[in-house]
Order: sequence, then C-alpha cells, then structure tokens
Amino acid sequence: MSTQRYKHIPPLRAIKAFEASARLLSFTRAAEELNVTQAAISHQIKNLEDLTGVKLFDRINRSLKITFEGRLYLITIRQALENIETATRQLISRDAAGTLNISVLPSFATKWLSKRIWRFQQQYKELDVRIASFEWMTDFKKDNCDIAIRYTNDPNYPGLTAELLLTEDVFPVCSKAFYEAYKGQLKPEDLLTAELCHDDFTTERWDDWFKAAGLKPPTNMRGTRFSHLVTMLEAVENHQGFGLGRTPLVQDDINRGFLVAPFDIKIPGKMAYYLVYPSNTMQDQKVQIIRQWLFAEIDKFKKTGIQPYQSSLPPVK
Repeated sequence: MSTQRYKHIPPLRAIKAFEASARLLSFTRAAEELNVTQAAISHQIKNLEDLTGVKLFDRINRSLKITFEGRLYLITIRQALENIETATRQLISRDAAGTLNISVLPSFATKWLSKRIWRFQQQYKELDVRIASFEWMTDFKKDNCDIAIRYTNDPNYPGLTAELLLTEDVFPVCSKAFYEAYKGQLKPEDLLTAELCHDDFTTERWDDWFKAAGLKPPTNMRGTRFSHLVTMLEAVENHQGFGLGRTPLVQDDINRGFLVAPFDIKIPGKMAYYLVYPSNTMQDQKVQIIRQWLFAEIDKFKKTGIQPYQSSLPPVK
C-alpha cells in the first residue's frame, strides 16, 4: 500500500502569503508586495488555517497580530523558503556556468560590443565569454554558438528566433581636425569635391546621401575604397577624408570626440542588427541572461544618442 509523500505541504502561494503577512503584519501590504488583492491574501491565510487547524493571526480592530503558533510556524517556513531560494540560485549558477559563445560581425564587435562586454563580465562572473568575429553566418550546430548578432534585411531563418536589436541611420563623418579645417563653414555641397572614403560592404552609398541632401552626385566619384567598414572608419578618424558612418558603429566615437557628424541629413539604413538563436534554446539560462543584458545596453545606447559637437574654434564674425 503506497502512501502519498508530502501530503501536508500547503500550496506555495499560501506559504508566501503567510510569510509576507507575518513579516509586514498587514494583509494590505502583503497583497501589494505579492501583486495580488487583499481578498486573495485573506483567502490564502484562511485556507492555511483550515488545513492546519491552527489560528495563525489575531485580527484586532484594524491591526494584525501573529499568534504564538504562527510565530513558531514562521521560523520553520522562512528557513524552508530560504533553502528553496538557495537551491534554485545554485541550480541557475550551474546552468549558467561555462562559456557563452557569441558570433558577431567584426565591425559590430570592434565598434560596439567590445566597448561594453566588460560590464557583462563584471555582472556575470560565473560565465566566460568567447566572441567569434566572422563575416559569414554562424552554423549553430557546427560552431558551438549560443547566440549570434546578424546584420541583415531579411531575418527569417528556419528554426531560429530573430529579435530586432538596432536599426541605423547613415550620414557623413570626419575627424575633428578635418572638420575644423573648414573654419565652421562646411556645407553639404563641399563634399562634392572633397576627399571621400568608400566601403564595399554596405548597401547605402554616397550617391544615396547626396540625393537625400538635394544634390546631384558627381558622375565620376573618386576616393579611396576599403573592403572593410572598420578600416574605412579608421582612415576617416586619421584625417583621410569623409566617410559614411552608421549609428551603431560611430555614435560612441562621435560622443568621445574622435569623429564629427557635420550635418543633420541622414538616410535610414536598409539593414539592421538582429539577435539570433535557435528557437529551441529560448528558455536556456545563458540565452536569457545575454538577451536581457543586450537589450538593456541597447536601451542605454538609444537614450544617449549622438551628442552635439562642441567646436573649439572661435565663433565666426
């Protein structure tokens, strides 16, 4: 003949209602803390008293007083809840421990992720982080990858979940010295004859920006061409001309004074950054940890925005 184990364990919601009420000595405040109604708390306490056959609280006028039996029960209940919390936290730590593998484009890794990942590592010391920077798409099965940050205009990948991280605007940037060489008189049409830097990776070109500025692009647009966007931006930062910057990759350098965005004329990028991971790993602890952290960092980034450039030149008279 089998016997039911733990048949005298009340529902966890009743235990939580009792602990909060005993700690706060108020059904109203316990209800606020647990985000339920006062009636729900009273109902759970009554069920617990009916189950145990013991009065846990004395209701005196509008005040609440825990009984002697209730105090004894509270001591054991609180220890049990602390043990459950400790065991759960240890389980989470074991699941989250190890290495978090992130696949990302070299440009985004260099210009955005590498400047922030130290904050993640400080917060989650139990996780080692491995950032794999490749131009090609990740094969999650072969590459032992947990998440990828992909730059695309078509985020529909079979078997994968893709969440939008960042869109971008495209606009001219130059070095501080290059900008100030124009003595505060730089105009969009000056770029028609200026030194221009080009990258062969992205979709938006100088022709697109000139049209957005209401200018006819030059028929023979010359300048230095780069196969990698980061290399082009390094050249621009080193005073070699104007380049087309993209918000996620240049905002930090603009705000730090390494680059200047001389005009407000911007064109929306056709591509965007997506957080991608296998759909069947959505609830994995490591995926949830990095996902929540990334979206929090993205939110900070958006709120900061591009700060206005403060020129050191005297005002033009």
